[in-house]
Amino acid sequence: MISAQPKGWREALAFYTQRRLLIIFLFGVASGYPWLMIGSSMSAWLNEIGINRTSIGYFGAVFAAYSVNFLWSPLIDRVRLPFMHKWLGQRRSWILLCQLGIAFGCFHLASVDLAEGLRYAAMVALFIAVCSATQDIGIDAYRIDSIGENEARVQSAAAAMATAGWWTGYGAIGAIPFFLSDLPGWDWPLIYQGMAAFMLVLTVGVWLAREPQTARRALQLESEHKYQRIARARPGKTLALTLLSAVFITSALLAWNFLPGVLSAISAWALWQLVLLTLIIRLLVQLHLEQAPAGEPLSDSADNTAATAIKRSHRMIAWIMVTMIEPIYEFFNRNGVRMALTVLLFITLFKVGEAFLGRMSIVFYQEIGFTNTDIAIFSKLMNWWVTILFALIGSYVNMRLGIIKGLIIGGSAMALSNLLFAGLAVVGPDKSLFVIAVISDGFTSAWSTVAFVAFISLLANRAFTATQYALMASLGTLGRTLLGTYSGAMVDWLDGNWALFFLLTTVMVIPSLLLLWTIRHRIYALENENNQRQATADFERDEAAAAKRNEQ
Repeated sequence: MISAQPKGWREALAFYTQRRLLIIFLFGVASGYPWLMIGSSMSAWLNEIGINRTSIGYFGAVFAAYSVNFLWSPLIDRVRLPFMHKWLGQRRSWILLCQLGIAFGCFHLASVDLAEGLRYAAMVALFIAVCSATQDIGIDAYRIDSIGENEARVQSAAAAMATAGWWTGYGAIGAIPFFLSDLPGWDWPLIYQGMAAFMLVLTVGVWLAREPQTARRALQLESEHKYQRIARARPGKTLALTLLSAVFITSALLAWNFLPGVLSAISAWALWQLVLLTLIIRLLVQLHLEQAPAGEPLSDSADNTAATAIKRSHRMIAWIMVTMIEPIYEFFNRNGVRMALTVLLFITLFKVGEAFLGRMSIVFYQEIGFTNTDIAIFSKLMNWWVTILFALIGSYVNMRLGIIKGLIIGGSAMALSNLLFAGLAVVGPDKSLFVIAVISDGFTSAWSTVAFVAFISLLANRAFTATQYALMASLGTLGRTLLGTYSGAMVDWLDGNWALFFLLTTVMVIPSLLLLWTIRHRIYALENENNQRQATADFERDEAAAAKRNEQ
């Protein structure tokens, strides 16, 4: 049995090369790879055909799919895909379906004339983003389900492997298109065809993985029984809550129409969503406070036709409530409204500065004089191994420092590293400074990302892993997507003053760190609880091993 907290390099090597962690790494590659299709490669392609910086920034609005994927995340938990579920199981079947959709979308994008059909290309990119965001739900749920509840420390290692895999897909493999684009005979449509083919190769991870076994279904059925009793006792309020929830979700799914950039539309939509959410929370609290009569859910007997019809309506409402509402209610009820809102706001703001830098980095490198080959070597390949190395080191350190210290140190260093890019903007295309900036950015980003993912995983309830994790991860992406969309417009507003732009991205992390400081004691308590559970599990494992040795 491999220790959950390795000591020494040999034990650490065995620990990080567990089959389940290697599968998580491979899924991480598949998770990061689509960002290349609609991110840096797309930015370079658009820039080379003469699309202005503001439009390139607005094109990033397709990443909004990652911000709202929590809305359909419960479907990945509960809907079984025909045929595929029997072969692969719940998690792997959804992951494979999404990977096939990404490959199809990328291949089709290669046939689009971006100069003439930019809007249509954006729609295809949005399709890729939706498939990728859905794949991320399945992959994140697979990662958390693969780690036992009594293995809290292993979540940090799993986060490191996922981060290392993501950067392998986005960084290492992402360097290849930039190398090819500088070679004769290679254009971006041909490169995108090759990228689509490689996405099919990455489906091998699905076949190598083992479907995790959990008690998720039993826990969800328990919640369904509760809502069946509530629906039977309070039919009017339950129906109203169901309809309001449907309107809220529909409005959120249509939110991408407001992007990019119409502030009045975004403000009106946000106010409308806030009103709906307030009504939903009020009704939900009332239903839970008005004690529904206890007892078993309606019988499965078909003797009474009327009772059977009522039972079906109860089941339908209960399914909707457990799928869409209960995960959010459970999160707020378990943490308290103040704590929950603070956590969600921190998640939204933590990586905004990094998003501004990331969205405009390729344009910045090209404008100050670096070639695509330089970008491939330094920004992609070098950043790749730096990220992998420090993601693993960061996870090892975080297991000892704790999540709060890891987030504060990593977040502060991540922000300060942007100052090196400001220096690069002043100096020009200096390769030595470029190397220092890339290494610093990769190190700090990896450390903060591992701590961030472990932080979210710590807060997710195992009964609603996919939904709660997707909700928090989506909010993190929301800040990067909505605000990062304006990165190009900010550079234009600053008249191309890249140094000032990177200086502003440095101070963007301060509000989120202040929020984190206010909830540090609650997170410390959660960490101590998990550490005690881990210690108990380690003790029981050692006792069982000793007993087995004595028997032999």
